[in-house]
Amino acid sequence: MELIGSKISIIDASFGYNEHELVWENINIEVKQGECLCLLGPNGCGKTTLFNCINGNFSLNTGSVYINRKNVKEFSIAELAKTMGIVFQDHVAPFPYSSLEVVRMGRTPHLGVFETPSKEDTEIAYGIMQELGIEHLADKSYTRISGGERQLVLIARTLCQEPEIILFDEPTSHLDFRNRAMVLRTIKKLSQKGMTIVLTTHFPNHVWKVGTSVAMLGYRRMVAQGPVDKVMTEENLSEAYGVAVKIYNAESNGESVRFCEPNL
Repeated sequence: MELIGSKISIIDASFGYNEHELVWENINIEVKQGECLCLLGPNGCGKTTLFNCINGNFSLNTGSVYINRKNVKEFSIAELAKTMGIVFQDHVAPFPYSSLEVVRMGRTPHLGVFETPSKEDTEIAYGIMQELGIEHLADKSYTRISGGERQLVLIARTLCQEPEIILFDEPTSHLDFRNRAMVLRTIKKLSQKGMTIVLTTHFPNHVWKVGTSVAMLGYRRMVAQGPVDKVMTEENLSEAYGVAVKIYNAESNGESVRFCEPNL
């Protein structure tokens, strides 16, 4: 695999918790600058495991992960935090910090060991909240806002790190319809601005909403990967999910909209 121009390169990767519990093998993925790659697949196929291998939390059994053409194992914690931000499925603050304080925590990789956030750090945090349209949450307790609002605050906190890449691990899995739309809309805006994004999801319809490319995982292997329009087929989706899938096309405000459902 050619590493030139790649933000993330996963080469000949396999992972298993032991020799009898292989999760997946022979995974090769490349993510270029400005792409939004969706890691799509059913529950239990190893999407979050692959996510943790990309961010360096897990070590591959075989193969390598490169970030900006450098092996992820060679990054220091601070260096990796400045390069890659992570938004997990859910987060509970141990203390009732204000939302602005939570966002400002994203400045930590840029502070010295005994350094505290400066006025400039606070201004950066508030400015990012303004960009995301959530400045009205600044003084509200993080523990008292909705799930969707918490995810937007976490996205703002991640942007405060000033990363080149953001990883989203099923960021809408616990959200209602409205909050899910809020988060997906924000991710799409970040992608359109050129942020490199990897998003894990088990909802195929999310791929059409935000993805520029997709890696579709089945159990223990890659089913297909490439541009969204080429990979998101009834055949591939049916194989990945183990159920017949039907894709529908509709028109909305003059635009073609695609979505799928299990063919019951």
